[in-house]
Amino acid sequence: MTLKIYGIGPSRAVRPIWTALELGVPFELISTPYAGGATRTPEFLAINPNGHIPVLVDERADGAITVWESMACALYIARVHGTADGQSITPATPREEAEALRWSFWTVSELESDALTVLMHRMAMPEDQRKPELADKAESRLKVPLAVLEQHLQAQHAKGEAYLAANRFTVADVCVASVASWIRPAAALLAQYPAVSAWVKACVDRPAQTQARGMK
Repeated sequence: MTLKIYGIGPSRAVRPIWTALELGVPFELISTPYAGGATRTPEFLAINPNGHIPVLVDERADGAITVWESMACALYIARVHGTADGQSITPATPREEAEALRWSFWTVSELESDALTVLMHRMAMPEDQRKPELADKAESRLKVPLAVLEQHLQAQHAKGEAYLAANRFTVADVCVASVASWIRPAAALLAQYPAVSAWVKACVDRPAQTQARGMK
């Protein structure tokens, strides 16, 4: 069996790459940048007709399985290639599974768009192309989901649990922190949510995240 991940670390592909590294799952990274036309070739479009990275291809004895969408790729790797032993990042209970699912989907719908706007217009884009007013509006909108995340993390702390789904780092944290970390250029905003700020730092400081981000 061979697990292939199409993408590069400095992209949404970081999510399945990070997940595989945390689990120690062997995989082949097929370097596929999102710029320059690599995702628009006939060969790539045959794998993902949407023309986006990442794509995961799990070549199994009973046939290849293809997964699109970064959150789905990460959740698939954790569920199919991880061990639900209460030690790894794979959810080990129905509650942990539910937390991983709900926070991953919540991130896509409530956090990702504005977090990306902050990242691009506060740091990633060339300075002369940035539009601070877009970042300002995005930061204002982010106050609502950040308050929700802050409340959840505080409730977790009250139960003696340091992460989103348990008292250990899980795939739920991979999926959400990979997006929440984009808000770090808005340091003043993030400082208003101390539990979120501390949790983001704990997640992105993990060696597997650093390794994943650097893979091209």
